[in-house]
Amino acid sequence: MAPELSPRRAWAVLVALSLAAFAFITTELLPVGLLTRIAPDLGRSRSQVGLLVSGYAIVVVLASVPLTRLTQRIPRRQLLGVTMLLFAAANAAAAFAQTYAVLAGSRLVTALAQALFWSIATAAVTGHFPVAVRGRVVALFATGATLAPVLGVPLGTWLGQQAGWRSAFAVLAGVGLVIAAAVLVLLPSYPPAAGGAARGTAPDGRRFALLLIATAFGIGGFMTLQTYVTPFLLDVSGFADAVLAPLLFVSGAAGVVGTLAAARTLDSRPVTSLLTPLAIGTASLFGLYALGALRPGVVALLAGFGLAYAAFGSAVQSRMLQLAPGSTDIASAGVSTAFNAGIAGGSLFGGALLPSSGARPLALVGGLLTLVALMLLAVDARRARATGRPPTATGPTSSARQSPPARTGTPS
Repeated sequence: MAPELSPRRAWAVLVALSLAAFAFITTELLPVGLLTRIAPDLGRSRSQVGLLVSGYAIVVVLASVPLTRLTQRIPRRQLLGVTMLLFAAANAAAAFAQTYAVLAGSRLVTALAQALFWSIATAAVTGHFPVAVRGRVVALFATGATLAPVLGVPLGTWLGQQAGWRSAFAVLAGVGLVIAAAVLVLLPSYPPAAGGAARGTAPDGRRFALLLIATAFGIGGFMTLQTYVTPFLLDVSGFADAVLAPLLFVSGAAGVVGTLAAARTLDSRPVTSLLTPLAIGTASLFGLYALGALRPGVVALLAGFGLAYAAFGSAVQSRMLQLAPGSTDIASAGVSTAFNAGIAGGSLFGGALLPSSGARPLALVGGLLTLVALMLLAVDARRARATGRPPTATGPTSSARQSPPARTGTPS
């Protein structure tokens, strides 16, 4: 059995790991903001520096499941602590990198740490809360990742511009050390299988596999445009360079709103929480294709796009905790793989279309991909209703796996 935590300590763990998510996503995307600083300093082209981001996602895709299987018996306190120490060490190496090879190597280590973090953190965070509120906890945990593009990357970019790009990575190394200390102090040590969220509450292998497929299509659709949203706003909508940052902030801030809004429905209406952001995202993408030259409409549609992307990500993680057919850590690794496959696939697909077709068709193609995801999940929900299974049905076996609500005893 996992030791019980007081509500205060459980919330402290949630905050610490949400900050870790913020740090990981900031690190992943930071080379985009510092591209024009890193490239000339290391004597590389901008496209080569861009590979530090796309290559990062590919490493996460390839490493998530194998790393989770290799470490599935290690107590999460030690594993998460070591993961954050690796994060800190890799960012310190990036801060001192004098060559592109050293910087790329540090990114490889950080990507491996992130692959493991996203596979185990969700269950580690939610396992200390009652089943009835775990969807809300997932959304609050995801807020850290949602805030990274809105706050973390702009702050890192500003710091890199003022004090040199290495300073941004040095600060992230320090943040990693603080989070590692917090994890080792706050998180109790226990066998992973004893965690409160170690198993799905409504295990269903078929529906989980369908969730992974829909996730890859949905995220791929969003990223087909998101990766190249800057040329879309410049070339199709005709915005000036000076307003790009405010426009991207609108999208990012809407994502934070979407994550917090999802927190209200993930536990009570899990299927609706998946379908609604996909519907909003699909409508926004088709709207951007049709109305891309209408600037006021673009601003509203861009906000809808950002809201939908963030809310969908939270809904997928929450649904994983219900449908996982075995270990939720392995299931979370599968979700991370599908998510990053969508990121890499959408980026590559958009990059292939952009030179020949321009930016406008990317919105149409992205909308078609999110529509496929929406239809897959909608058909699955209708089939479940037809067979009389509620969205979170937990037969006798799975009910027995649910942990009791966390009590308010003395912190362990």
